[in-house]
Amino acid sequence: MTRATVLVVEDDRAIRRGLVDALRFADFAPIEASDGPGGLSTAIAGDVDLVLLDVLLPGLDGFEVLSRLREVRPALPVIVLTARGHEEDRLRGLGLGADDYVVKPFSAKELLLRVEAVLRRSPGRPQPLAAVTLPGRTIDFARQEVRFADGSREGLSEQEARLLSFLAHHRGKVVTRQELLQRVFGLDPQGLNTRAVDMRIARLRERLRDPADDPQVILTVRGKGYSLVLPEPS
Repeated sequence: MTRATVLVVEDDRAIRRGLVDALRFADFAPIEASDGPGGLSTAIAGDVDLVLLDVLLPGLDGFEVLSRLREVRPALPVIVLTARGHEEDRLRGLGLGADDYVVKPFSAKELLLRVEAVLRRSPGRPQPLAAVTLPGRTIDFARQEVRFADGSREGLSEQEARLLSFLAHHRGKVVTRQELLQRVFGLDPQGLNTRAVDMRIARLRERLRDPADDPQVILTVRGKGYSLVLPEPS
């Protein structure tokens, strides 16, 4: 079974280390961020299953991170961690879309039980793809490579693999350049030149041996974005 990836966003180094160690001991795959902007960027761009989010953070506080995160990834489970036990703070966090609210101090056992409970009741989270098979080639996300029928292989960068995985999860649907900037690159698309996405797609087509003048795998939908054509799962 694939381990769930839990992002810990906590500025206190000792607390953050304790949470990461507890999660790893419980067979989760923890990653970490020490401030609000870093946590928001990682939660948007990374392959994250759940976020443990402290409220008092430098850069952006936890409520602001949660508010912005909900605009981009509304289904991502979030547990808010805080020393504030006041009812208005709990209501604010839950009102912004938190899945649970844990007041410090708490035991590692209690927190792990809450993490497991939130993950169980979070439907519709796409499971990580190990690989997808296309005519004449296989994309192996675990190895970050493309294997071709003639036995040759082409390596993928982590970002390229993430981009392909995101398109694969949305097979047959048009994904806009703005959505790719947010969900894959972790960037705010407002005011950005989306040409960067087009250049990355062009490079992926080269790796997939998908001709730019007649693409069969990554299709361009003029004025909208891109769509990955895959066989429907049996």
